[in-house]
Amino acid sequence: MTSTAESPADRLVLEAVGVALDALPADARIGIAFSGGVDSSVLLDAAARVAGPSRCVALHVHHGLSPNADAWLAHCEAFARERGVEFAVRHVEVSRDAGVSVEAAARDARYRSLDALCAEHGIHSLWLAQHADDQAETVLLQLLRGAGLAGLAAMAPEFSPEGAAAKRVRPLLHVLRAQIEHYASARHLRWIDDESNADTRFARNALRHEVTPALMVHFPGFRDALARTAAHAAAAQRLLDALARIDLEAVSRDGGRALAHDALIALDDDRALNLMRYWMRQQGLIAASSARLGDALRRLREVGADGDGHGLRIDHAGHALRSYRGLVYWEAGDSRGAADESAFTEREISELAWQGEAIWCLPQWRGTFIFQPVDASITNSANTANAPADDAIPASLLRRALLSARSRTGGERMRTSAAPGARSRTLKNLFQERGIPSWKRDVPLLFLGDELLFVPLLGVNRALLPGPAAPDEARVTIVWREDLLIA
Repeated sequence: MTSTAESPADRLVLEAVGVALDALPADARIGIAFSGGVDSSVLLDAAARVAGPSRCVALHVHHGLSPNADAWLAHCEAFARERGVEFAVRHVEVSRDAGVSVEAAARDARYRSLDALCAEHGIHSLWLAQHADDQAETVLLQLLRGAGLAGLAAMAPEFSPEGAAAKRVRPLLHVLRAQIEHYASARHLRWIDDESNADTRFARNALRHEVTPALMVHFPGFRDALARTAAHAAAAQRLLDALARIDLEAVSRDGGRALAHDALIALDDDRALNLMRYWMRQQGLIAASSARLGDALRRLREVGADGDGHGLRIDHAGHALRSYRGLVYWEAGDSRGAADESAFTEREISELAWQGEAIWCLPQWRGTFIFQPVDASITNSANTANAPADDAIPASLLRRALLSARSRTGGERMRTSAAPGARSRTLKNLFQERGIPSWKRDVPLLFLGDELLFVPLLGVNRALLPGPAAPDEARVTIVWREDLLIA
């Protein structure tokens, strides 16, 4: 540390930053989420003093929501340069769709942009400037919204969201707003006052300007009390999550993508709802209200233990909860669009001029086609787990035209039966007949030229196979393996 602390607030802020710095490797780069407000200005100034400017990167997100956004960008860049800190910016457009909170959309866009900037600049730890007053406001907001324990746990001092490029840390979470403002005044810092912070139509601003001043008069220790509430809620939520993991291990099917219907409804309501909340988080879905989740569980119980609930459809966040042949799962697409496989992503077509390759990797599908030679002496026996020997394809046929892996477009047909006079059927009907849930049907279709040759989970299109192969003719079977299943 190169400067001498000049006030208690100065010492408190520098010590808080020093604690966060001590937890990092000696060469770790630090990203500071820098809006230009007083909180992030203090955090950036203190980080540069304690860690040194060469280890810090100021990360600014330009939302364009304010007419002053360009001026703020210029101010933030100048502030960082004055301290010898590298500056990086990303411009975003915030969704203004009906029914979407601009505040929530801006927050989501901000964090996605910060993650992208961290990845670009090799940042190990992303520092956020929330403080003790922010924490108290968050707990109050969650209480007033009737949130559960996960909401009351409020903001963690550090956390690593799934898929985030860097761990997120809040060094100032135990520092009061007044102490941060004292530091800024003592250091003669200049900062931005966002005009939206005074708009009490936003719930957090209403609490800050109209509620917490009254609490401060009558309950001066309310911030510490709410911080303890958040800590207790976080501890209780960890126990609930541990219980949910135990239940999920017993109830989950297909790697956690589905739940066994009978096992789920065998749990009592509290335990089943706790499991469903945890499972939804694991699936990357936003939390559902208690009323919506309770209704979902009630309707799952009405389906019965066999889980044959063709008519069950509960929409939530662009997905639909379904029950089919004993499995409960989330299907992409809600009631605004067709159900089933209509929501599958269309992927780029890949082509291969096959010349005896053993494998064909398709990263966009997260899997691989495997071409396995068949012993000519094997007849009517299982050569692989999903490619019997009578599905063997003459190698000469594969060389006849380009192979291509394509997305489903709807209406594709194939003949899976070798019986004389068997007719082709739609893939949708074949999948339904075999009890394959819709979320497993998003597989690459293998074409030979313009003709469908092979479909994972269904096999070879026998309409393309020639008559009995010559005894000495080389043949192969085709197997589709998801990446996680390849040894």
